[in-house]
Amino acid sequence: MRIIKSFWALALFIFIISVFLVLGCRAEETVIGESESEIESIEPEQPEKEEPPEEETEETGQVTGDINLLSGLELSDPVQNSRPLAIMVQNSPQARPHSGLIYADIVFEAVSEAGVTRFVALYSSYDAEIIGPARSARIYFAEIARSFDPIFTFWGTYPEGYTALRNMDMDLLDANSSAYVPHTQAGWRDHSRSNALEHTAFIDTYGIKDDADALGYSLEGGQSNMKFKYDLGLAERGDIEEIIVDFSYQQYEAGFYYDRGKNAYLKTLAGEPHSDFETGQQISLNNVVVLISDIVGPVSSAGHMEVTTTGDHEQGNAYFFMDGNIIEGSWGRDSIFDPFEFKDGQGEPILFNRGSTWVCMVESVDRLSY
Repeated sequence: MRIIKSFWALALFIFIISVFLVLGCRAEETVIGESESEIESIEPEQPEKEEPPEEETEETGQVTGDINLLSGLELSDPVQNSRPLAIMVQNSPQARPHSGLIYADIVFEAVSEAGVTRFVALYSSYDAEIIGPARSARIYFAEIARSFDPIFTFWGTYPEGYTALRNMDMDLLDANSSAYVPHTQAGWRDHSRSNALEHTAFIDTYGIKDDADALGYSLEGGQSNMKFKYDLGLAERGDIEEIIVDFSYQQYEAGFYYDRGKNAYLKTLAGEPHSDFETGQQISLNNVVVLISDIVGPVSSAGHMEVTTTGDHEQGNAYFFMDGNIIEGSWGRDSIFDPFEFKDGQGEPILFNRGSTWVCMVESVDRLSY
């Protein structure tokens, strides 16, 4: 009898121990499961592999789609694709600092009289409330502008210049007079900016568009052969940190300093930051281009120069700076009515970085250092 009772006592003891063991294992499993869940919830998700943008073609890397014809930027509320406005801007030391060049898609720079350079600034992506000081036109600047089929706006010119401009079949606006071509009232003078009258003229894109529309000029259209790509990644960027273009004298020297992290070129003028008058912002560019062309002069008693703006790719050497690198190539166009064509050493079209471009025209590669 005692043996039976002992047996049942032992069995009951074993049963109780088994129950505790089972419950303990389940509790341990539950704790482990909760711990794993918590770890998974705080781990960062692995980024998905980035697919090529739809606007980029696989064959060439060229950006296509709804982009601005001068900047390659994707169209949006702030980015327009309006017909280019080409505006003459002065660059004598007394005319500085400039207004509105930070909003230009493309700026061409070349010498004018006495080694002074001038700009023809092209606007399509953005508007600008103040641009200037505005200045008079020269024939070769008008020829440069004509390549984009713009509305060309200037502050007067010399008598022979008006004749040449009218023969270019271009929509013209003169902010100085209505005697020779249609007049725009978009310009004004700010005498607080300079004691010299020729450096007090300013203009804005809004007024130009209003007057152009009233005259029946189209605000749509324009032309350009420029093609665009996306910026290279950091590892692919080059190390050309400084570009200097010597147009004539030191006070007109253009410098471009490469910021590798931002993949942008900060512009200097005569060794100082080339900054906007209103915002204080230094001009920042995505592409810098140097075109070699025939430049002769003075060709008149007034000191006027002649700059060749047409020709074939055999004679038009070009140097394209972007992504910290240089591409040696060529430029050309058959006539002033044709858009510029920019090609690399193999004759393929240059793919520019999207954004703003500064183009320097000089007579010799000796004017360029990098």
